[in-house]
Amino acid sequence: MRDFTYLRPRSTDEAVQLLARHQPGARYFAGGTTLYDLMKLGVEAPATVVDITGIDGLRGIDTSDRRELRIGALAPMSEVAENAVLKAEFPALSESLWKAASQQLRNMATVGGNLLQRTRCAYFRGGPEYACNKRTPGSGCAALAGQNRGHALLGGSEACVAVYPGDWAVALAAFDAEVDTIGPRGARTVPVAELHRAPGATPHLETVLAAGELIVRIRVPRVPAGRASTYHKIRDRESYAFALASAAVGLQIEGNRVLDARIALGGVATTPWRAGEAERSLLGQPLTRSTARRAAELAFAGAKPLEHNGFKVALGIETVTDALMLAKDRN
Repeated sequence: MRDFTYLRPRSTDEAVQLLARHQPGARYFAGGTTLYDLMKLGVEAPATVVDITGIDGLRGIDTSDRRELRIGALAPMSEVAENAVLKAEFPALSESLWKAASQQLRNMATVGGNLLQRTRCAYFRGGPEYACNKRTPGSGCAALAGQNRGHALLGGSEACVAVYPGDWAVALAAFDAEVDTIGPRGARTVPVAELHRAPGATPHLETVLAAGELIVRIRVPRVPAGRASTYHKIRDRESYAFALASAAVGLQIEGNRVLDARIALGGVATTPWRAGEAERSLLGQPLTRSTARRAAELAFAGAKPLEHNGFKVALGIETVTDALMLAKDRN
């Protein structure tokens, strides 16, 4: 790890100004569970680290508004996962956090930082001897013809097929969550479903955030489908591994008919992936194992398997089907 300058602002305005002043080569630091890891691997080498953990007002969880939940970007994953209101109204959000990492990591990692974690692709993290357009633009993508068992079926390009690794963003995307930001050009709001960029020809540009833009808050609309929701995650081992396939699902059912369906996929796409056609196929229908499976098949209709990850299509279909049936049981 290289030497770096450490700065600790006391306000969001000061943080934005410090980051802008020390560009290029400055990074925000919150929980550090991603940044320090990448610094040790040599993937990230910031000359300046701006520690935002001393900023007041970014850790709270506000459940007082009838329209939405408001979660400060610096709230630890563990505190958000155990919030009683969140667990009651959005079990999928709580489950996505406690299934994401060990208790030690959840205590350190923040929900804002978790949204911006970078891929676990071994070629990205493996060093300059491997071609990776995400790390070194124009160098190629070794995963396309290499070891790609864990890579994306959806949203990939000829430049990159790295999977977005997170769970929390997938669950948030299912429920139309938004992030509030502040940056050099002022404040704005970005839907979580639009926060991450598909790789296209520029996989090194991972989000729509501008240089120095800081997430300060996450807002989740309070919808009936949140109560009957689940985050179903399939992984190689039970203990805190990254998803091979996951699904965040929420349902609103009246009588025998689906009024609202939310489906987002993780572990199979380059970004948190909302399955809109699958959702629409369920509206007005009774939810049976058959209709659930049909929706799951639609969710993977555009899948483009690589040499080693074709098994994820069948796995993903079963994951979504099971998630829908689990959510139905919570209605």
